[in-house]
Amino acid sequence: MSALHPQTQAMVDAMARMNLIPPDKLSVEQAREQFRRSRMPFVAPPEAVGAVIDAAIPGPGGKLRIRTYRPADSRAGELLPAMVYFHGGGWVFGDLDSHDPLCRELCNLARCAVIAVDYRLAPENRFPAAVEDATSAIRYVAQHAADLAVDDSRLAAGGDSAGGNLATVAALTFRDQGGPKLLFQVLIYPVTDFSMDAPSYARIANGFTLSGERMRYFRDSYLRGPGDVSDWRASPLKAKDLSRLPPTLVIAAGHDPLIDEGKTYADRLAAAGVTVSYVLYEGMVHGFASMAGAIDAGHTAIAEAAAALKDAFSSAR
Repeated sequence: MSALHPQTQAMVDAMARMNLIPPDKLSVEQAREQFRRSRMPFVAPPEAVGAVIDAAIPGPGGKLRIRTYRPADSRAGELLPAMVYFHGGGWVFGDLDSHDPLCRELCNLARCAVIAVDYRLAPENRFPAAVEDATSAIRYVAQHAADLAVDDSRLAAGGDSAGGNLATVAALTFRDQGGPKLLFQVLIYPVTDFSMDAPSYARIANGFTLSGERMRYFRDSYLRGPGDVSDWRASPLKAKDLSRLPPTLVIAAGHDPLIDEGKTYADRLAAAGVTVSYVLYEGMVHGFASMAGAIDAGHTAIAEAAAALKDAFSSAR
């Protein structure tokens, strides 16, 4: 394992100076506020885009907030390909604002609409609430594509960490239920197995921004109990069949306890005949893509995702 990149080390050192309190020692509201504050110095400045539209759509648990970004050079009403994006944060943290800069940058670089989803968070709403919100949001986009000025034949899904988990579970769901059809999926350091027994959990027990202990907090907050660990809607790596899924980009970080389960998922997709690109960013930690204000590789990873999306969208014309 390579050393931390100097920019990553500087960010890790700065976070250490914040003397952050373990989230299990705080109320959920306090932990969310600490998450928000601790990330603020490291996110990139928000890029200008063509439009940002906040809306509420029907969801399984009530109104579901979405935010649609349209690229800076787009025309009003132009039919654009679309990416439905799910933020990270362990199903407990994060919202439309926490990943706003990432979505703006992805929107401009991929020249597509990005539709971010404010799915229900745990522990107030445990599994499978977030999964149900994710699939419901993508179905809504597909069914209301004309109203959103997006092309339902060029629809992708993606997310980081918990959001990457939700995107791939949605892809599996739609494969088995006959649609809507996803053209591509972007999985940025995704959670794929709540068993948490991959060797990287021992090898990288302290992943700086994500540790095994922190993952156990997220697991215990999100899942209803141990029985959910084996449910493929929580742990997509446990799905028996990974064939007939959309082409996939998996982005991983070298100093991340999730590195092994992401690689195993990519390998299983490839073995099942799915077109997969796996890209490992050595010297990076979990969350680096949304910390592009401090880590240049965050911009590189977003650009890589955008290029993959552009290729997928152009091939479907």
